Amino acid sequence: MIDMPSTDTPRANAWRELLEILRTVGLALAIALVLRVVIFQPFTIPSSSMEPGLVTGDYIVVSKSSYGWSRASLPFNPPLFKGRLLGRAAQRGDVVVFRLPRDPSQTWIKRVIGLPGDRIRVREGQVFVNDAAIPQTPMGMTQDHDAPDRAVLQLGERTPNGRAYVTYDGGPGLPGDDTGVYVVPAGQYFVMGDNRDNSLDSRFSPSAGGVGLLPAENLVGRAKFVLVSWRQGASLFKPWTWLDLQWDRLLKPIR
Repeated sequence: MIDMPSTDTPRANAWRELLEILRTVGLALAIALVLRVVIFQPFTIPSSSMEPGLVTGDYIVVSKSSYGWSRASLPFNPPLFKGRLLGRAAQRGDVVVFRLPRDPSQTWIKRVIGLPGDRIRVREGQVFVNDAAIPQTPMGMTQDHDAPDRAVLQLGERTPNGRAYVTYDGGPGLPGDDTGVYVVPAGQYFVMGDNRDNSLDSRFSPSAGGVGLLPAENLVGRAKFVLVSWRQGASLFKPWTWLDLQWDRLLKPIR
């Protein structure tokens, strides 16, 4: 059998190759979008409010399936529906990423301290849940990771459900160290930053720049682990800083 020469012109071959490339790129983008919407989302830590567990420059992975899906799970927070699909409650001690109630275009991260029905109060820097103190274990003085000239006391905390983590205490008598009693309504959470004296959270009203009480439908997902972490000063626009990593934080689980 004799092969017949192709009658395709170079121009037709070029268009066919271009269409194949576009089809492949489009499929890859669609898969990436589905994964981002349904399964996980990357998130960069922009501030030091969750030190020492999370520091500025951490690039973390957030599980979107942990609490089900809401409009907050979708890019740009479109007003498609209310509530959560296949919703599951957050647990005390979870580190959660959420859309800020007073400005849903902003995405923040804090730790869940109060569940629906709880009474939360802070007295002399110690958190009380339903009149029972969350135990604190002093772990010595250290320097703030993002502000080395600031000395802080490390305090280990353990929630009643067994979640253990470390917080920073900047000293007595600071804003948020003593509060009234907050009663958490149904469908909402009380969240706090681990860097207790450097966190605008549920202790502070939205008008004061805080979170206030967090509606469950604002949850994006649960923070799972630090994928990679860049030192301060690294930038996408400075290629020579791309490998300026905090190597001890690679693939670090978020407690």
